[in-house]
Amino acid sequence: MSTHTRRRSLFDRKIVSRALVEAFVKLNPCLMMRNPVMFVVEIGSVLTTILLFTRTSTNHSGSGFNLQITLWLWFTVLFANFAEAMAEGRGKAQADALRRAKSETTAFRVVKGDLEEVPSSQLRINDVVRVAAGQMIPGDGEVIEGIASVDESAITGESAPVIREAGGDRSAVTGGTRVLSDIITVRITSNPGETFLDRMIALVEGAERQKTPNEIALNILLAGLTIIFLLAVVTLQPLAIYSSAPQTTFVLISLLVCLIPTTIGGLLSAIGIAGMDRLVQHNVLATSGRAVEAAGDVNTLLLDKTGTITIGNRQATEFIPAPGVEAQALADAAQLSSLADETPEGRSIVVLAKEKYGLRGRELGQLNAEFIPFSANTRMSGIEVDGRSIRKGAVDAIASYLAQHASKMPVEVYSSVEAIAKSGGTPLVVAENGRPLGVIHLKDIVKGGMRERFDQLRAMGIRTVMITGDNPLTAAAIAREAGVDDFLAEAKPKDKMDLIKREQAEGKLVAMTGDGTNDAPALAQADVGVAMNSGTQAAKEAGNMVDLDSNPTKLIEVVAIGKQLLMTRGALTTFSIANDIAKYFAIIPAMFAGVFPVLNALNIMHLHNAESAVLSAVVFNALIIVGLIPLALRGVRYKPMSAAAMLRRNLLVYGLGGVIVPFIGIKAIDVVIAALHLA
Repeated sequence: MSTHTRRRSLFDRKIVSRALVEAFVKLNPCLMMRNPVMFVVEIGSVLTTILLFTRTSTNHSGSGFNLQITLWLWFTVLFANFAEAMAEGRGKAQADALRRAKSETTAFRVVKGDLEEVPSSQLRINDVVRVAAGQMIPGDGEVIEGIASVDESAITGESAPVIREAGGDRSAVTGGTRVLSDIITVRITSNPGETFLDRMIALVEGAERQKTPNEIALNILLAGLTIIFLLAVVTLQPLAIYSSAPQTTFVLISLLVCLIPTTIGGLLSAIGIAGMDRLVQHNVLATSGRAVEAAGDVNTLLLDKTGTITIGNRQATEFIPAPGVEAQALADAAQLSSLADETPEGRSIVVLAKEKYGLRGRELGQLNAEFIPFSANTRMSGIEVDGRSIRKGAVDAIASYLAQHASKMPVEVYSSVEAIAKSGGTPLVVAENGRPLGVIHLKDIVKGGMRERFDQLRAMGIRTVMITGDNPLTAAAIAREAGVDDFLAEAKPKDKMDLIKREQAEGKLVAMTGDGTNDAPALAQADVGVAMNSGTQAAKEAGNMVDLDSNPTKLIEVVAIGKQLLMTRGALTTFSIANDIAKYFAIIPAMFAGVFPVLNALNIMHLHNAESAVLSAVVFNALIIVGLIPLALRGVRYKPMSAAAMLRRNLLVYGLGGVIVPFIGIKAIDVVIAALHLA
């Protein structure tokens, strides 16, 4: 699924065409019953249609007005269906792109050491397949042997290949992606029809979307308001008859439709679907709308240090020589001892010596040297070359090495080691021929812009906690530099679980990112668990969201989208209920001013006549749904602010706006109706 396909415009021609058809399909009463407000409007439309044809055959009086009311009631229902179909249509367009990536492929299944060619549809859980360069991965699985670069652009939209290898947290592969280099052996972890791609298609289509608790609660509120207004309108007719001002069924149904919250009722489903769609646009899949809503209410965010807050590879940043040793000599010895070290830390030492002291890396073949590899027992590595015996390692390991050569570590070196540890770095001591040369400062580099991003989260009212296996001293230094609110050092899987449970026991909602099997329990416990697509299958199954880009800081966007969803729903609910004020002023005087002239004082819009007033209110009630479709699909713009400030803004913009806009809109429609002599 390409980024271009995913980020299509709001009113793409194909989506609009499909939505127009779906708007009529959704008139099915069995489907409409899921939305109580719009179901009432549909029943009213059916009643006015029956009455229209019944009365037209016997009495032509007022048939033009009745016809217009009936048509606009149907338009109200269709516009609401169109909004929902537009939101669903964007998901279906994405699903179509995913289906193109999901094709029947040939798999090479490993059976007793031999390769058996079979269709991918015949693969089952625990089957083992071999995938070579240029071949499609036939199903979701775990790499159990080998390493390869994989093209995942069909899913993530990113053209850059990713590395997948056996062991570790980057072993998961997805069916429908392509191996670009080398050969990997994959154990299949899903049956046909149950793959990650299948679940993605179902999710983005909205086929399995269930209403969230907040949405259900709002539906109950809207249904309650509908029942109240229904009773009010029904009991209004006896009063009207008693007052010698009986109202037609068309006017009464118009009053009911205008007073019940049709605006939010028509857009409610579209808002929820569009919220999940916005997540997909950010390459995040939510397994349910509940997870999206929970993200909007998150109080605490847990983030792994390595790879999330920091780059993940320690880098050499400084050479600190021992007393009587030149920094150049320390850099030269450190570089020599690191030439055969292919770790990121070893390469960074070579680069630092080259950039800071002009020492070019020497060719290994020309040195005629013996390299001493790192060992867990000795905890040091080194080189024997030209009579020089150089060792590099942890301070206690080098101290033991020096003791074997009747030497000891200077106090100044110990001081440097302690200072580096307190700053959150890792010290490596270098010695040559039994003589200490100094210390290399390895630093876990905090990613650029992290402090600013944590400031954003703090402005959202979210507390950030860094999770790390480092000692408390190192963890504190990195937490201070990154700008997180708190940290959990020397963390084990149980420690993460305990922290989440403590936060939840205090009534807080917790979000967490993770990619490893050891993260699975915590991801499952968290209210919002975002698993990395590059991670293990266990992590992806445990979380309720999957980040296709495997970018742990994506949680910031996830939280913002969740808050945007809740804000949009609240803002449009406020706007919808505030609309009623203008409709009272339009319809009530029109209904009773003939009997009670004093009610003319309420006709502050000076509407043309009674029929024009009722028709203007009904037309506005239908058109406002269309006007708010872009807002429902895009969402109300979110800015980090306190809950009180957010409430004030919503009341000012959507509460006051919901009062003012209908007055202007109804008056403008009344002018047009009068000019066209429609009433």
